[in-house]
Amino acid sequence: MPVPAIELKNITKTFGSIIANKDVSLSASRGEILALLGENGSGKTTLMNMIAGIYYPDSGQIFIDGKEVVIASPKDAFRYKIGMIHQHFKLVDVFSAAENIVLGLNEKERFDIAKVNEKVRTISETYGFEIDPAKKIYEMSVSEKQTVEIIKVLYRGADILILDEPTAVLTPQETRKLFAVLRRMRDAGKAVIIITHKLHEVLALSDKVAVLRKGEYIGTVLTKDTNENQLTEMMVGKKVSLNIDRAEPKDPQDRLTVTALDAVNRDGVKVLDDVSFVARSGEILGIAGIAGSGQRELLEAIAGLQKVGSGSIIYHDPKTGVDEDLRNKTPLEIRDLGVRLSFVPEDRLGMGLVGDMDIVDNMMLRSYSKGRSFFVERRSPKSLAEKIIEQLEVVTPGVSTPVRRLSGGNVQKVLVGREIAAAPTVFMAAYPVRGLDINSSYTIYNLLNAQKESGVAVIFVGEDLDVLLELCDRILVIGSGKVTGIVDGRTATKEEIGLLMTKSDHIEGLHEEGGSANE
Repeated sequence: MPVPAIELKNITKTFGSIIANKDVSLSASRGEILALLGENGSGKTTLMNMIAGIYYPDSGQIFIDGKEVVIASPKDAFRYKIGMIHQHFKLVDVFSAAENIVLGLNEKERFDIAKVNEKVRTISETYGFEIDPAKKIYEMSVSEKQTVEIIKVLYRGADILILDEPTAVLTPQETRKLFAVLRRMRDAGKAVIIITHKLHEVLALSDKVAVLRKGEYIGTVLTKDTNENQLTEMMVGKKVSLNIDRAEPKDPQDRLTVTALDAVNRDGVKVLDDVSFVARSGEILGIAGIAGSGQRELLEAIAGLQKVGSGSIIYHDPKTGVDEDLRNKTPLEIRDLGVRLSFVPEDRLGMGLVGDMDIVDNMMLRSYSKGRSFFVERRSPKSLAEKIIEQLEVVTPGVSTPVRRLSGGNVQKVLVGREIAAAPTVFMAAYPVRGLDINSSYTIYNLLNAQKESGVAVIFVGEDLDVLLELCDRILVIGSGKVTGIVDGRTATKEEIGLLMTKSDHIEGLHEEGGSANE
């Protein structure tokens, strides 16, 4: 039996009273893709950060090619040819791709940018990357930035690669390209470890799956011998029903009527084109579309954050019975009427929350309102924070923990919980389960259903067509800023929605042969 490229034995790591990892033992071999699976806060990233030299284990051993090693810094990790690509990229915006790739290297050639560009191109051709070495980081899409991070570790000779939630903010097309690259790396004899909780991606990409639960190692299984239900049970410790209960809408009333909405972005590109629909109380209206089709701009237009060229957004106020045109109102006035937007952005901490502030302070914040006073009543935000922590099972030492110290999924629960707690009459949730594990995702779906059943008009923008079809009463499909159809969530099919999303952009499956085309 070949010696593993990397092996961990009885690794333990604590932060004060919090046990992040307890006696974890697992291994990864060259020429295979290992998926490290677990719920948010299960210790996946902490464990990999110890291999990358960011944390040092309290106890346990790390072996590279059968020899015990000490990894006390990222420099040590590079010496053992370990490279980690983090969820939040560490790049200098004003530098080019090539400049970022050689940043921090002592080699003489880093000053010869032509040689660097040539080496970057060679790596790109070997693994199938698409990158312009001279392009500045601030001009790049999220997937291009991720490519730079991956090439950066390959440039340094890494042959054990760790990717933390690599598809969290990628489109299906970008995910497909990344998977093709990772398979080429595997076939070239590298050991690839991906930290994830997206089960369909685990089954599509990996050769083996190692599962962590609450910081403890549960086991490793061959991907070909497992399925979603078995992996979910290993992750959560109990059987989880992967079903969403969808009740019939009770006494639906028109709550929001959008008519002939047009909008242009800062670059002068039309992002909304003659959009019309009605959102009703007591129902969930889903919005489907390929990433960047205008979903974001539509919700921001309703929330008063996106300038509208023409058209109307009429809010039928259930308290006063008065029709209000939201186009004439400020974002703060719209929020005060009961129209709430919970947008889970690509950069959760950059847009939605302040990382250095604790959970209570973030409860008092609204991402687009100004505080009225320097001295603020903290008691109700504290009880709200405690309620959200309990209801959404946010893994945190307490309400005074800075948000940046929470795992990505727990940050997100705070973001969604904060808006739901305001008792809205229209609740718009954009990508509320992006990056969440399956158990947390179903917690959010149940919350949206609870909102619907209490008479709220819920507008849900999602990426997973299966979930949209299971959760929503009606689904509005948007393509290139236009409404291409509105279908019944109970009778529509994925194929029907896929055709409405685009007739030209066929998304191939994630699997090596065939596969699922959604999410």
